[in-house]
Amino acid sequence: MVFNKFVEIGRVVFINYGPDYGKLAVIIDVVDQNRALVDGPSVNRHQLVFKRMTLTPLKMSISRCPRRGTLLKAWEKDEVESKWSSTSFAKKIAKQQSRASLTDFGRFQVLMARKQKAFQLKKELSQLKKAKQ
Repeated sequence: MVFNKFVEIGRVVFINYGPDYGKLAVIIDVVDQNRALVDGPSVNRHQLVFKRMTLTPLKMSISRCPRRGTLLKAWEKDEVESKWSSTSFAKKIAKQQSRASLTDFGRFQVLMARKQKAFQLKKELSQLKKAKQ
């Protein structure tokens, strides 16, 4: 398996810690081996430590340190939000958030649905085994 997510200018990152947790940003400049300058539509331009960001497979074609307006136009042109929502990582985060917002009754409904599904699978499997014999 080849590694294809590098720290580079234009790489879209997911902020995984701090006050901007859960927001998307773009690396616009690399400060040193531990920090990068990030900016985005929902994030103000600031330095961020690499430990506090998760690299995504998305990459924008921008120059080094673009102005905010230029960056926002490139963001819209590359349709980053729609591409992000179709990634498996974004789907996983959305699933976690929906499960975290469940009430007690919602968790009970999920439990019962899972039991019914397991029962149906067991029933189908037993029918297939009987048909094979």
